[in-house]
Amino acid sequence: MQRIYASYESEGLSNHNTPKEPAMEYTGKELEAMAFAVNYHRWIIEEFRSYLGKNVVEVGAGCGDLSALILEMGVDHLHAFEPSTNQFTLLEHRFKSDPRVSLSNGFFSSDSAPRYIDSIVYINVLEHIENDEGELHSVYESLDPGGRVLVFVPAHAWLFSEADREMGHFRRYSKRELRQRVEKVGFVVEKFKYMDLAGIAPWYVNFVMLKNSFSAKSVAVYDRYVVPPMKHLERFIGPPVGKNLLVVGNKKIL
Repeated sequence: MQRIYASYESEGLSNHNTPKEPAMEYTGKELEAMAFAVNYHRWIIEEFRSYLGKNVVEVGAGCGDLSALILEMGVDHLHAFEPSTNQFTLLEHRFKSDPRVSLSNGFFSSDSAPRYIDSIVYINVLEHIENDEGELHSVYESLDPGGRVLVFVPAHAWLFSEADREMGHFRRYSKRELRQRVEKVGFVVEKFKYMDLAGIAPWYVNFVMLKNSFSAKSVAVYDRYVVPPMKHLERFIGPPVGKNLLVVGNKKIL
């Protein structure tokens, strides 16, 4: 796929928006494996917690694992976008009875965005988008002054592996590159940090050197035994480097 999260046209906050582009199927294994990363996902959402606001858009919601954690943070409304039909079916089943959730089976754009958004969340999504600068520009145009974009992406080009290609990644980001992307479209950076220092060595050995594939078992082991202590350590000691980057950009009131 040239661009997993491109633009499409729809309006409003209806519970079931219909895509105007051809249906697509998600055939990768990344989401299936990452379903076992419960501690890791909670760690990310907690880092974003104070920036979410009450009305949140999540782009690339998949089957809703992160959506459920966002809802736990006390948001009033979540509008989740998911373009693949098979993942959207799971997402719809999961939240069909939750009045706080609206769903769109399609791509995000400034035309499809709901009104009065406090934040737009991209967790492990922006690296899948070929024209990431265009995507961020669309996000900026969708937000009112004071609105935020919350981004979590893989870091370091030297960690790019066959596993990244299998997952549909166009890139891994340097700190400078990501900051430039966010600031170029007009956002002011409020929070910017590396995450997951401990993940660098295992990723390099497993995926760069040994060229292994992404597996649910390795994710589950790492999530259970490594993430909890690293989460507490990095809370007090900001890591100088990490496997991922997290950024919060604010569309400042002029």
